[in-house]
Amino acid sequence: MPSDRDPFKNPFPPTDTDRRAIWQMLVPRDIDAFVSADWDAVAGDFVTANFTGISGNFQPDPQGYTLAFPTLDAYRREWLRQAQDFVAERDAGAFAGDPRDGIFAATRLEEIEIDGDAAMVRKKFDGQLAKSDGSFERMNWQTLYICRREDGRWKIAGFVGYLPYRTE
Repeated sequence: MPSDRDPFKNPFPPTDTDRRAIWQMLVPRDIDAFVSADWDAVAGDFVTANFTGISGNFQPDPQGYTLAFPTLDAYRREWLRQAQDFVAERDAGAFAGDPRDGIFAATRLEEIEIDGDAAMVRKKFDGQLAKSDGSFERMNWQTLYICRREDGRWKIAGFVGYLPYRTE
């Protein structure tokens, strides 16, 4: 992808309504909800029955993966914990500039495989957030989402996340 990519712009053409909707859900809506610790803004984006989240724990070998989120409620609790920690760190002045911009710049979602009412989505993070002390917080992992069209709308049914992401 060219380095002049606009990280705020949906990369899918207007005629590709399914991929555009999935990108809107998993990039701007997810990021904006996270940086404001607003679970209610994304709660409707999940299939509640049988939701499952697996953590790769940044391990290259699937033997190190864990069933970290056996229910949507388990994921919601961890998502809120991480988002609230992030907001507290931001509000304490830990970041140089707006970290939301850094999250957008680090996020790539350009591969979506759709088969009927199911989709597999690859979301990759490769970037860093500048800290006010001159250091950086590295963002480098990927997530594979399983989405389903439910009542005419794309939703997250589960994921395998916190996977290592090699950029070379």
